[in-house]
Amino acid sequence: MITITDKAAEKLKQILAEEKSDYLRAFVQGGGCSGFSYGLMIEKEPGPNDTVAESNGIKIVIDPISARYLAGSVIDYTDNLVGGGFTFQNPNAKNTCGCGSSFEPK
Repeated sequence: MITITDKAAEKLKQILAEEKSDYLRAFVQGGGCSGFSYGLMIEKEPGPNDTVAESNGIKIVIDPISARYLAGSVIDYTDNLVGGGFTFQNPNAKNTCGCGSSFEPK
């Protein structure tokens, strides 16, 4: 469903260990330049309607609506001169904003 790259998994494992959590929630929400924005947050336990997937040793929690928009996505981590951050490569995006944090679905 969602793939996490080696570099992103390395960073996420550090964060999850610091937060003493086993789950990462990936989601979309309305807003941003292009209609929907991406989100990641630490989750203590999945909800009753959530799907739990695993990629590269990371357990990913996804709600049913977000799953529809994130199916097939790749989460990566980039480190550059102006800072670093997680990025989404989403095959379901028709357009993305310049900063890559929001998208318009197909």
